Amino acid sequence: MKDSDAQIISKDMVETHLRSVPLFSACSADVIKNLAQGAVFQSHKKGKVLFIHEEQASRYYLICSGWVKIFRETLDGTQAVIDILSARHLVGDRAVLLDDKYPYSVEVVENADVISLPSHELKTELERNPQLAQAMMKLMAQEHKQQVSEIEHLSIQNAPQRIGCFLLRLTTQGQKGRVKIHLPYDKTLIASRLGMQPETFSRALKKLKKETGIEVKGATVLIEDLQRLSDFSCAMCSSNYPCKDLTKKCSGACQ
Repeated sequence: MKDSDAQIISKDMVETHLRSVPLFSACSADVIKNLAQGAVFQSHKKGKVLFIHEEQASRYYLICSGWVKIFRETLDGTQAVIDILSARHLVGDRAVLLDDKYPYSVEVVENADVISLPSHELKTELERNPQLAQAMMKLMAQEHKQQVSEIEHLSIQNAPQRIGCFLLRLTTQGQKGRVKIHLPYDKTLIASRLGMQPETFSRALKKLKKETGIEVKGATVLIEDLQRLSDFSCAMCSSNYPCKDLTKKCSGACQ
C-alpha cells in the first residue's frame, strides 16, 4: 500500500459513516446525501500529515479506523499535542468557522482509514441549516468544558492519576472485574498528550502500578480491579460524573 491510497466506496457506506458521527446524527437523509458529495475514502500509513496549521482548508476528514494526532508547533519547533482521536471523530471541520484555515495540524499516528469530505458542502449546510449550526456550537461548548476540566486536572492531579484517567478512557462503560486494554499508540506520544516528559511518564507509571495493581506488558495493560484504579485516579476530580461511578463515563480529562 502506498503512503496514501484513495479508494472509491459506495455512497451508502459513506452515508452510514456520516450518520455515526454525533454532529450529524440528527441530520435528515437529504442533508447526509449533500454532505457525502465528493467524498473519497483514503488509507494512510503512520506519519502521514493530513493538513497543516493555517493551511487553506478545502477538505475535512472523518476517521473510520486508526488514530490521528492533533497538534500545534511551538516557536522552538517542538510539538504541543492537543488531542489524539480515533473512529467517529471529525478533524478539520471547524475551519469552516475560522476563515477557512485549519486551526491545528493533524498527523496519522497509527495506520488509519479516513473519509475525505469537501469543506464547502459542510459550510453550505451550516449556513442554511440552523439545527446543524446549533449542533456544532453545542459540540464546541462541550469541548471547551472538557478543556477547562483538563486544565483543572493538570493543576490538581499528580502524574500517576493522569495516567490512570487516560487508561479509564480506554475502557468500555459498564466493564467489571479484570479488564485488558491495548495502548493505541506509543508511550512517548501518550506522555506528550498528558503533558509529561517520557522519563516522568515512566516513573509515574511505576507508581500507578504500585498503587492500583495494574500490570503493563508492552502495549497491553491488565487491570485487576477497575474500581481501585478509578478511586485512585478520580480522588481529586470535581466533575459531576466522576469515574468512581463506573456506570457513567467521566466528564473530565478521561473523556
